[in-house]
Amino acid sequence: MRLVTWNLWWRFGPWEARAEPISTELGRLDADVIGLQEVWCDADAGLDQAEILGASLGRHVARTRHDDGRPDGFGNALLSRWPITDARTIRLPGREGERAVRSLLIAEVEHPAGPQVIGVTHLAWQYDRSPLRERQLEVIVRALAEHHDPAGRPPILMGDLNAGPTTDEFRRLTGEARPYVDGTIFTDCWAAVGEGPGHTWSRENPHSANAQWPRRRLDHVLVAWPRPKPLGNALSAELIGVEPVGGVVPSDHYGVLVETDEREEI
Repeated sequence: MRLVTWNLWWRFGPWEARAEPISTELGRLDADVIGLQEVWCDADAGLDQAEILGASLGRHVARTRHDDGRPDGFGNALLSRWPITDARTIRLPGREGERAVRSLLIAEVEHPAGPQVIGVTHLAWQYDRSPLRERQLEVIVRALAEHHDPAGRPPILMGDLNAGPTTDEFRRLTGEARPYVDGTIFTDCWAAVGEGPGHTWSRENPHSANAQWPRRRLDHVLVAWPRPKPLGNALSAELIGVEPVGGVVPSDHYGVLVETDEREEI
């Protein structure tokens, strides 16, 4: 299965000039499932970036929504080759006294081999908010763990976690520190098969050349464990959105393309 996660940088920078490069790059990849963050929606104009991309790529679409059903103006989305049979939005904790703006999109995809649960998320970005990201990830893992059958298809988590692999919050995801939920941890696909540091936030990107933050691997594809082997094992991982399209780099983040194994030993 071909999986992509990518932060599209909302309507920041030259967002109109970036629209076609984003669509072109996603079309080139021909992924089965695409998790997107910082997806814009202009309700007044009747325009939704997720729906626009879904139509151009021929994919089913789900996206984060408010309680009244309105799409998030700054949210997460899932594009799938296969029908999406269920999707819901879970609001993530914010700092005390602050409005909760981050969310998890949790969806069930009608994969040919059986229902596939996928979470798409975007965590707090501030460099000093590791404790908040831990609280957010605890909510996320608990939600995905409800769908985790060690003998079945493993849930997948994709997104901009704003956390590198050495952080406390990330290490709890992968079993290198106390897990958020006993019996559910995740394989970091880039760590398994990616080559090089895999920085998705880099000063080599002209949109982030003057950033105050160091180069980091913030964007991740993770597959729940335990699971039947080799089902869900990463076979390859690469950065996407790195090269300009028509002279324009599509986003301030590079995305990640992962291919996973669909076999299951008998």
